[in-house]
Amino acid sequence: MQAKLLTLGHSPDPDDAFMFYGLARGLLPTPGYQFEHVLQDIQTLNERATRGELDISAISIHAYAYVSGNYALLPSGASMGDGYGPMLVAKQPFSRAQIRQRKIAVPGTMTSAFLALQLWLGCPARELHFEVVPFDQIFQAVRQDRAEVGLIIHEGQLTYQNEGLVVCEDLGQWWGRENDGLPLPLGGNVIHKRFAPAVRREVSDLLTRSIQFSLDHRPAAVQHALQYARDMGRDLADQFVGMYVNHWTLDYGAKGRESIRRFLGRAFERQLIPHRQELEFVS
Repeated sequence: MQAKLLTLGHSPDPDDAFMFYGLARGLLPTPGYQFEHVLQDIQTLNERATRGELDISAISIHAYAYVSGNYALLPSGASMGDGYGPMLVAKQPFSRAQIRQRKIAVPGTMTSAFLALQLWLGCPARELHFEVVPFDQIFQAVRQDRAEVGLIIHEGQLTYQNEGLVVCEDLGQWWGRENDGLPLPLGGNVIHKRFAPAVRREVSDLLTRSIQFSLDHRPAAVQHALQYARDMGRDLADQFVGMYVNHWTLDYGAKGRESIRRFLGRAFERQLIPHRQELEFVS
């Protein structure tokens, strides 16, 4: 029987590369399935998900509010900010009130970082002065004064000091303080609902096995991920991978699910997303 070919979208970043090491290198048996890896930045993947283009995709939890009609959340693949998360950085410290009045470079309007920013500031996007900048160009935008504040994600959270910038707020720490220590839900994996529930479960199991395989073969998986580690050596890349591929990634668990409910629930209450979300996970 011919294997079913599925498109699998994820970011060209060390954590996603680490997560899918076994699948990308053909080191795991995937009976009945083949995967075509589609590497694009998270904002592009979010936009593609709104059009239902990919079979499986990494998306921002913020974007899930706009694609839940077509996609179900997979129980594995989460990126959770457990005491850390997207950061607001600048050349000098700014208060929350000052940041409301500053121009902010953001990595995409559908990212969870941007939704967290709106919750932290207590105002919707239409009241902010912001510009969407590719996430790997935000430092440059701040250094060149095209923006006064940068909302950084990915490895920038570990390298901002190299750019001579200071942290105004860590949104992951803020979320934990405000929510009983819960992690800030940032990203997840979804599968299109055009597939039967049995197929969704089989694919879910394969992806979870891929994550576990990488954790069990960490040195080799980190070596694979290094090709996507911008401005990071092996030790820093390993640290970054550990931040976002861990026990939360194998399964959200009750706390992870509760954190998503709060995150999207508060966004709805503040009219930042259009609908209250009922989370649908592949069981």
